Amino acid sequence: MAVHLITDSTSDITPAEAQRLGVEMIPLKVIFGQDAYREGVDIDMPAFYKRLTSGKEQPTTSQPAPDDFLTIFERVKAAGDSAVVLSISSTLSGTMQSAVIARDLCGCEDIHIVDSRTTITGLRLLVEYALRLRDQGMDAASIAAAVEAARGRLRLYAVVDTLEYLCRGGRLSRSAAVVGSLLNVKPLLSLQDGALSVMGKARGLHAAYAKISQAVQAGKGVDETCPVYFGYTMTDEKAQALRERLHADLGLEGPMYPVGCVVGAHAGPGACVVTYLEKA
Repeated sequence: MAVHLITDSTSDITPAEAQRLGVEMIPLKVIFGQDAYREGVDIDMPAFYKRLTSGKEQPTTSQPAPDDFLTIFERVKAAGDSAVVLSISSTLSGTMQSAVIARDLCGCEDIHIVDSRTTITGLRLLVEYALRLRDQGMDAASIAAAVEAARGRLRLYAVVDTLEYLCRGGRLSRSAAVVGSLLNVKPLLSLQDGALSVMGKARGLHAAYAKISQAVQAGKGVDETCPVYFGYTMTDEKAQALRERLHADLGLEGPMYPVGCVVGAHAGPGACVVTYLEKA
């Protein structure tokens, strides 16, 4: 019996990567006015960020419909297989709810839906963690349980140019935008256990990178059995600088991945991210 791994497009796993890894992708949508685009299918990142920064339209985003999951779930059920679904944090999107509705409609008990409580590079990290467990021969229920145990150790820290996009999209309160309203003040964000919060502010990028380094050092240490991932919106210069600082301070290194349209619509251009699993 095969174990299917299913995730959504906010993991920023490309279609080519998904095919190579054996992962099935459910796209979310980004919407400019009357134009709706499936992430990773109908619009590429350069075109998205060009439109985002034009200032003419503020995009919205949309979760998948239950039917988007149901098509895959029915195929899993018909084959007598099982599945693990890893979704964007339920605090950020209703994607998980759509998956739960689809599972109920399908009536397949061996579909295990996990709220990742994260997104972008954090979701990618958990998907790849699940893939390793599948390769080791774990069944779907065991994989889901192991990912749920690991997600509490996931750490995601980010520097954004402004909180304006997050406030416009309703992911942070308008009062939170005051943190980034002063000249050259860079807001620092944390996404941990599903909660997106402003963890502080720094005057200038160098100070912002130093504060993230301090946050990493204040924890239990980085689990070296799992990768460290860096992410960026639109351009990668700031992610490169953050990676250089964390390498100099802590010896951390890892690949960089672009942040896609759905999360980019809320983070805005000029953001950078580091994601890792903390030691147990």
